[in-house]
Amino acid sequence: MAAHDGKEKDKTSRESSSIAGFYAGRSILITGGSGFLGKVLIEKLLRSCPDVREIYLLMRPKKGLSIEERLRKEFQSPLFDTLRKERPSNLSKLIPVLGDTSVDGLGISATERQTITSRVSVIFHVAANVRFEDNLKKDILSNCRSTRDICILAGGMENLVALVHISSAYAQADKPVVDEIVYPPLLNWRNAIQMAETLDEHTIRTFTSKYVGSMPNTYTFSKRLAEQVISDYSQHLPSVIFRPSIVVSTIDEPVPGWVDNFNGPVGMMILGGKGALRVARGKSDIANDYLPVDVAIKATLTAAWKRGRVTVTKDPEVHVYNCTSYQICRVLQQQMIATGLAINETTPLEGIIWYPRTTLTSSSFYHYLLTLILHLLPALLIDGFLKLKGRQPMLLKIHKQVYNATQKLAHFTHNEWAFRNTNMKNILTNDVPMPERKIFGFDYSNIDWTEYFETALLGAKRYLLHEDLSQLEKSKQHLNRMRWIERIVHGCCIVLLLWIFGKVGLYSYIFTPVASLTNGSIFNE
Repeated sequence: MAAHDGKEKDKTSRESSSIAGFYAGRSILITGGSGFLGKVLIEKLLRSCPDVREIYLLMRPKKGLSIEERLRKEFQSPLFDTLRKERPSNLSKLIPVLGDTSVDGLGISATERQTITSRVSVIFHVAANVRFEDNLKKDILSNCRSTRDICILAGGMENLVALVHISSAYAQADKPVVDEIVYPPLLNWRNAIQMAETLDEHTIRTFTSKYVGSMPNTYTFSKRLAEQVISDYSQHLPSVIFRPSIVVSTIDEPVPGWVDNFNGPVGMMILGGKGALRVARGKSDIANDYLPVDVAIKATLTAAWKRGRVTVTKDPEVHVYNCTSYQICRVLQQQMIATGLAINETTPLEGIIWYPRTTLTSSSFYHYLLTLILHLLPALLIDGFLKLKGRQPMLLKIHKQVYNATQKLAHFTHNEWAFRNTNMKNILTNDVPMPERKIFGFDYSNIDWTEYFETALLGAKRYLLHEDLSQLEKSKQHLNRMRWIERIVHGCCIVLLLWIFGKVGLYSYIFTPVASLTNGSIFNE
């Protein structure tokens, strides 16, 4: 008996003093494992916590692929190259579970539920509908009800030590200053779920704007409700609310610049670099809050470790972290555009359609006017040319999507928030055990953000656009051609305008004296 007690004490001591030791032998449940954050979380767990027992991934079939086929496809990503080289056997620890967070009860079978509740001790609830579609019904069911169902599932777990809910810093976007606390509810989340389950989508759309109130969209509104769900269940569950800001490309792990989506500044740099984004809407003197995804995952794993070291009986509070770059880095929107364009001069994208140049305006009128002149008219001309050549027109469709996205993001590009992040900075710098600082810690003081965004653009070329970096010289030559074409076009426009003004001026020169003679004093005399 004494020997058994000694082993338990050694295990507890190891878990307290080591983050990797905390995850050793544990079974973990992850929702949203096929998303941007989820993939990096899985990779980091398997590579830096190699003794993890197993990871259950809640997945649903998609695009004709079974969950097993989807999982195999995920492994093909360059994100997992380092893991395949260093610890290839760890990939077998991933276990797909058929389920769907948008379905009541998560769509998990009774058998799978029993297995999960008996084995899992750490949950990372990452899944969410992150599209800004303003679909209140869908967002409440996918983001709020799923969180309730995860809490119910967690309540039946025999060995749960940490439930980490991935929220968003913008879940509190109705406040200029956001602290690392749980805020009072906007309304009763139970009533919101009942409303979404009962009423049809058309009816809900009619009162969405009034129901959402001061929140900028239904996504942030539903994530705010989900935080309240976690808060209400936290009396019995060891809970963490983790609020990342705008999550962007990796800074160094497992490869620099990895990204799998066009969201955020990377998407803007690509559109601008292609010459497709000629005008953007936003205030030049405000900054968006960006955070490298690998830094966010390090903080997530450390937060779960810290929460798991203390039982909910001793510490019933929800641990809240604003995972943001507040008072760490501040890049103005105008600086971001200028940086992207400067980087594009040295590492241009392939197949640009126009010389990259982006104008930022905070005026909705000028944005609309410049969109017509700089986006719509060229799109009509180029698409018409493509049709004549028998090719598929595409530019008008792209510019419609860009304009719609710009309108949806207007609230975020015209406002700036102070996301206070003392807790987050502490777990990255002070709480991480000294021997594991290089693995789970992060020091912001040495970041060169210009260099970072250059790496991010190179990563976008490699991982999103699948461009051949050995063809960079050809891209530079094409960029130079487009520069001269732009100059020629501008010159022709100036000549045309001068000609028009000259014609108008000549017309006035000839006919104004005649008009004065006709209506003037000479004939009156």
